[in-house]
Amino acid sequence: MLTVTKFGGSSLSCATQFAKVKNIVLSDPKRKIVVCSALGKRDKNDTKITDLLYILHAHLKYSVPYADIWDMLYTRFVGVRDELGIEYDIEKDLESLKAELNKNISQDYLVSRGEYLTSLLMSRYLNYKFVDARDLLRFNFDGKLDEKLTESNVKAAFNAYGSIVVPGFYGAYPNGTVKLLSRGGSDVTGSILAKCVNASVYENWTDVSGILAADPKLVSNPKAIKEITYAELRELSYMGASVLHEETVFPVQSLNIPINLKNTNEPDNPGTFIQNECTDTSNIVTGIAGKKDFLSFNIQKDHMSNEVGFLRKALSVFEKYDVSVEHVPSGIDSFSVVVGGASVEKCRYELVTDLKKELGANVSIDDNIALVAVVGRNMAKRSGVCAKIFETLGAQKINVKLLAQGPSELNIIIGVDSKDYEETIKALYEALVR
Repeated sequence: MLTVTKFGGSSLSCATQFAKVKNIVLSDPKRKIVVCSALGKRDKNDTKITDLLYILHAHLKYSVPYADIWDMLYTRFVGVRDELGIEYDIEKDLESLKAELNKNISQDYLVSRGEYLTSLLMSRYLNYKFVDARDLLRFNFDGKLDEKLTESNVKAAFNAYGSIVVPGFYGAYPNGTVKLLSRGGSDVTGSILAKCVNASVYENWTDVSGILAADPKLVSNPKAIKEITYAELRELSYMGASVLHEETVFPVQSLNIPINLKNTNEPDNPGTFIQNECTDTSNIVTGIAGKKDFLSFNIQKDHMSNEVGFLRKALSVFEKYDVSVEHVPSGIDSFSVVVGGASVEKCRYELVTDLKKELGANVSIDDNIALVAVVGRNMAKRSGVCAKIFETLGAQKINVKLLAQGPSELNIIIGVDSKDYEETIKALYEALVR
């Protein structure tokens, strides 16, 4: 039995948080692989180390004085070391990094030093072996993970040292050059390592006790979700529920390694378990999430249903402009193509012109659409969910502009005017989850 644990920046923001992490890791002998993000915010007015490093790179690139930025970085790392009494000459590593600073330094390399130095501190504190992520996660030059080489590297390191600390957020190309993952990528690092060693569970520790059934900024004290499937999580994450990096599930899903989201500040809270199959059937709806800033291209033409390839021709116009399509609700002589507003910001009028030319149809745009996703694996087994949605929104005088449901009946997408977004989330949560 082996557990891979990843700790986010909020779990590693200061010496107090480091001490919590040590207690958590050493309380369970199965926690042999630890993945660290860079030092996070100590309070709302603080700055993440990762953000400071991005700022530092910009200063270097444009020849702007950076002494104050460097002093902040230096003080943070040395301060954690001193407060915990860790025996580690971090000044040597910091001075070595300072000597490399110049306007041509790689952004990926510089930013990765946040995770690198944080993990060096943690490895000394835990008395675990530090293993650099650039020696484990290897990427081809096209940016794709070399899964076989990575797995071989991880297994070799674990077998050699037994208990290891690995920096998150980066790996290396074949020539050893550092490659960053996208922001939040430490989640993915942990997931990759968990797959490589076929861990019994992948624990992701942060500052919330699992996934909430709705955005706490919109809903007062939303329920925590005890169990959720990978598929449900993908639906909620895509619609804005940003708890995990959305690529995190793929490495562990193939082996059905559960992800356990837990709170470093409440380690006894069971958090949320994410896995392929869940047994809890008590809730019809698992969660509700949504996003604003969508618009709909409404296309109408008499007898269009008799024209073979009509929809294909319409979608090919969007493909021409490299625009991703979200939903395509349709009728007999009309359909709509819903897209993200930002994706057509510079080409919306060209799209209308080309659609009219290609299709010989009437085309109009409906702005300011918000999409709300009602997600739940148990909805397929219950009747009346759509009726409850319409009843609830009708009582609030909220007009439904579109409705879409996938074939798996895992989610129902409701399109409303952006001005009704917050009220839609609140009303549906009270009716379907609370």
